[in-house]
Amino acid sequence: MEGKQTGGGKVNQSVETSSSCYKQTGKATIAARQRTSGARWIHCSDGRCEANGAASAGQYTEQLWVVSSAMLQLPLVVTAQVDLVLLLVSLLAMWTRLSHLSYPNAVVFDEVYYGQFVSLYMKRVFFIDDSGPPLGHMILALGAYLGGFDGNFVWNRIGAEYPSSVNVWSLRLIPALCGALCVPLVYLLTLELKFSHLSALGAALLLLLENALIVQSRFMLLESVLIFFVLLAFFSYLRFHNAVSSSRFRFSWLLLSGASCAAAVGVKYMGLFSYLLLLGLAAVHTWTLIGDQTVSHLSVCIQCVCRIVCLVVVPVLLYVFWFYVHLSLLNRSGPHDQLMSSAFQATLEGGLSRITQGQPLEVAYGSQVTLRSAASQPIPCWLHSHKANYPIRYENGRGSSHQQQVTCYPFKDVNNWWIIKDPSRQEMVVSSPPRPVHHGDVIQLVHGMTSRFLNSHDVAAPMCPHAQEVSGYIDFNVSMPAQNMWRVEVCNRDSESEVWKTILSEVRFVHVNTSAVLKLSGVALPDWGFRQLEVVAEKLFKGHSSSLGWTVEEHRYGTSEEQKEREAELHSPTHIDVDRKISFWAKFLELQWKMLTVKQEDSEHKYSSSPLEWITMETNIAYWLHPSTNAQIHLLGNPMSWGLTHLCLLGYQLLAAVYLLRRRRGFKDLPEVSCWTRMCLMMCVCVCVCVCEVWHQFTCLGFVCIGGWLVNFVPFLLMEKTLFLYHYLPALCCLHLLSPALLEHAYTHLLRKATQRSIVCMCVSVGALSIIWSYQNFCPLTYGSPELSANQLQALKWRDTWDILYRHR
Repeated sequence: MEGKQTGGGKVNQSVETSSSCYKQTGKATIAARQRTSGARWIHCSDGRCEANGAASAGQYTEQLWVVSSAMLQLPLVVTAQVDLVLLLVSLLAMWTRLSHLSYPNAVVFDEVYYGQFVSLYMKRVFFIDDSGPPLGHMILALGAYLGGFDGNFVWNRIGAEYPSSVNVWSLRLIPALCGALCVPLVYLLTLELKFSHLSALGAALLLLLENALIVQSRFMLLESVLIFFVLLAFFSYLRFHNAVSSSRFRFSWLLLSGASCAAAVGVKYMGLFSYLLLLGLAAVHTWTLIGDQTVSHLSVCIQCVCRIVCLVVVPVLLYVFWFYVHLSLLNRSGPHDQLMSSAFQATLEGGLSRITQGQPLEVAYGSQVTLRSAASQPIPCWLHSHKANYPIRYENGRGSSHQQQVTCYPFKDVNNWWIIKDPSRQEMVVSSPPRPVHHGDVIQLVHGMTSRFLNSHDVAAPMCPHAQEVSGYIDFNVSMPAQNMWRVEVCNRDSESEVWKTILSEVRFVHVNTSAVLKLSGVALPDWGFRQLEVVAEKLFKGHSSSLGWTVEEHRYGTSEEQKEREAELHSPTHIDVDRKISFWAKFLELQWKMLTVKQEDSEHKYSSSPLEWITMETNIAYWLHPSTNAQIHLLGNPMSWGLTHLCLLGYQLLAAVYLLRRRRGFKDLPEVSCWTRMCLMMCVCVCVCVCEVWHQFTCLGFVCIGGWLVNFVPFLLMEKTLFLYHYLPALCCLHLLSPALLEHAYTHLLRKATQRSIVCMCVSVGALSIIWSYQNFCPLTYGSPELSANQLQALKWRDTWDILYRHR
């Protein structure tokens, strides 16, 4: 530190600093040079200062104070570096995704689907969507909530006009923002893959000018949200991986990556495959770290634990947290209640909770109950009987017992009531005090309205002849004795003496005489059985099946012995306050299981397509058509960029195959050169080592881009569901990321002659211009304006398979 000393010990205000910071044997040492007329030195170490020279201690104290003042001069000034290219593409992305966002002011394609869930969130009504976890719906609902949407809009058809009370801009805002942010994310991700700013700009422009991504981002849909979180997860992880080990914020990037993975999986289950890909990349890097002998054992252990916590534990906890918020918000009974268990339904306001409020908890001898099948397929139903007998002979010639039918009925009905009877007693009322039924007890089930005993015997069931018939026993005096004893088995018991509980217990009824188990076969009976579902007793069963389980849903303590009084009693339940709430974890596991197993019926759609058709863009989707003009919006990609990126996909695979074969033969076409950069920051000299091996750069590009394309495309080849072109968009983004980087690789490492490079530059320029022209050409179908004539629309129909509609005037 230099200063000019004058009379009276004053120091000139102009100060020149030169400092260095280094670490030696675990102690920090700071050396500062103070040049005065006597050329004196001040050495500070471990909090002690020593002066070299003839000046007094007071002079050096004053000089140190001046040094500190010079370093902390006001005002404080912050110098920031701004990437103007990144800023420009970000602004363009915002403009292409957010401009005129409220147009059209009508329901567009799948907004009719997601809008229903948004309305249910606004009304806090429970629902199940088998297409994915709840985070995506909650994000859309957040946008609706910020816009003041109250849920009072009927999402019944595509093209329905939004009323003035609905803030359309707010409904579509968050997907549009996510779609816009994908553009700068791709730019930054390319840089983290160690490619140039020019390649990053190329990748950003490909996303920016991709018509299909623009369309999907501008409406209340989820693909843009999914893509945003996937890109953010990979960018954050690579930023962590490339950061110097001494960076204090390094692990914050890893934490952000794990949170983004959880968000991607929480939006759609397809995000799980990208998450597994990132875990694979992290596993490779961690394995390399473990083999690095220059890193201490303690450091390796700490880093491995941090990676497991950030990339495994945090995503799992966040995934569960999405469901916690979902279940906390949706606390009212709704249209999907019957898919859930009775215990789950009882936790919701209204519906079953209103019916079951105050019911007795423990099932006792004399209890009147309705028994709901634990299986939700084909539909939820209750054990039922009515005054109709099985036909004497079925259509196929087989005979029956001609006893009273026992079925499973999918609606609430008075004929669903049964009475738990003690075989050793005649009375069918609850004693005082009640005698609860335990696991292993033998009971009889008496139908409440007809007083028939639930019976089974060695007679073939009507629709499943390999199983036994279940009936309400009638004594026809034909040498067919009653076999109406059933042993209660509590499936989810905690002990062998578990009490049978209302709603909470799932039980099986084992026929004492034959050891067959009461089961819902799920087959609909013919007209003579009123199309109700068949109930059988099956001997051969393996393990636990939901079709074997039954749950007490409605329950009252019976007090009437006479049949007529009992029938009247079935309509007036007894109220005994009891708390039967189930835990969050039980609700979470049940809801997760239902989402994975309960599938809605898929039907063919006019615009559905197969995955192989996506590669060549054989189909499009008409998202919106103006009711009276030719204005329309289609999900249609940019044909030029679509073709270029798929050529690059093929090119990378061929090039990788050639490289691998030649490396196997000992030819290393790609150099493995290390480049070193040094950075000086204020008082410290930091040495940043950046090992940039070309081969590793090439393989990492393939892992992220080709791997990303595979995990977002191949699973659809194995799915049996209705698929659409928009399912391909996450995979397409990986190819947009690949293309400029592959061109840079070829230009830098494969093209040796200036002529070759000139030709490639010309081809790239022509390709870029054609992409811009194609984007501009299809903009009317992307934004729905301006309106085109029939001839102009026909000119845009580049493929005969595209469904572009137009009106002749």
